[in-house]
Amino acid sequence: MPGDDYFSGSYAQARQRFLEAAGSAGLLVESKRHPEAGRDGEELAMDVAREGDPSASRLLILSSACHGVEGYCGSGVQVAALRDAAWRDHARRHDVAVLYIHALNPYGFSHIRRTTHENVDLNRNFHDFLRPLPPNPGYRALHPLLFPDQWPPDAANERALAQWVGQHGEPAYQAAISSGQYEFPEGMYFGGQAPTWSNRTLREVLRTHGRRAGRIAWIDFHTGLGPSGLGERIFAGPDDITQVARARGWWAGGGRTPVTSIYDGSSTSARLTGMMWSSILDECPQAEYTGIALEYGTQPLMQVLDALRAEHWLHQHPEAPREQAQAIKQQMLAAFYTDTPEWKQRILEQAQEAMRQAVDGLAAV
Repeated sequence: MPGDDYFSGSYAQARQRFLEAAGSAGLLVESKRHPEAGRDGEELAMDVAREGDPSASRLLILSSACHGVEGYCGSGVQVAALRDAAWRDHARRHDVAVLYIHALNPYGFSHIRRTTHENVDLNRNFHDFLRPLPPNPGYRALHPLLFPDQWPPDAANERALAQWVGQHGEPAYQAAISSGQYEFPEGMYFGGQAPTWSNRTLREVLRTHGRRAGRIAWIDFHTGLGPSGLGERIFAGPDDITQVARARGWWAGGGRTPVTSIYDGSSTSARLTGMMWSSILDECPQAEYTGIALEYGTQPLMQVLDALRAEHWLHQHPEAPREQAQAIKQQMLAAFYTDTPEWKQRILEQAQEAMRQAVDGLAAV
């Protein structure tokens, strides 16, 4: 079936397939070992493979598992790309080096969590922590409702949460929860109080591979927002008219595949804080940067947020019965990875198109 040779059923299998695909492509892999162990005791690592001239002036970054469990999708895309001779030739003919960063957050990938081992949302963790962190009063009000003592929540809790959503609206609920918060270390979308291991390690990779490039493009693969199987191209960069226009020129396909933005309200994503793309500006200031998050839909938004609530509740209650824990983890996986041939095929087709568009954009004078 489509994708069966690319997508995996565990982090360990995904990592093995990535290493094998990189090896078959003749690429060396640099493995940044994670300090924790995986769900089954396996070694965890951020694995990095590069194809192309080390001094190439044009570099395309393809990264997976910023939000661990979303790596089930992104890893499949990377493995398929490494096995695709036509794609690799396309990049080579345009003098574009390609950097594959597999499992930015290997802990979350292995443990079926969205967060790092520090319970941090990596895409809210890129701040100057010596400066005041952004407040989130909406999340502060919601936090006690999100995590009741028992799971599933009782009727009183569900009524209270529904009342909040009814009063403020679903978009406000999404924004309050997902934009990032820095007060509740055990809560959802916690951005941390210091750079995580993944943050620090990614920066090291970017310094090593990006400092010689004059132009850098970055596609970071995500799941969990939007219609099932649709890959939304969300601009990943500063609120700058020129950069947004360049991204839309590369990836919009004449309007067929629009590039959305959190800044103008066109994206399914709320406006976020502490986003990962800012690291490229810090570590590779010499380069002209253009990036997107390719966000694939899975389930309806409220269903995804409910799965996240349950998984965070489980993290706070490790004493939960084994059967309940397994059911919550399965709910979590299904919220971020649709294990059907049709979904996987759509993911690969849209990724391949976006990758080629990025190469063409980098190569354009």
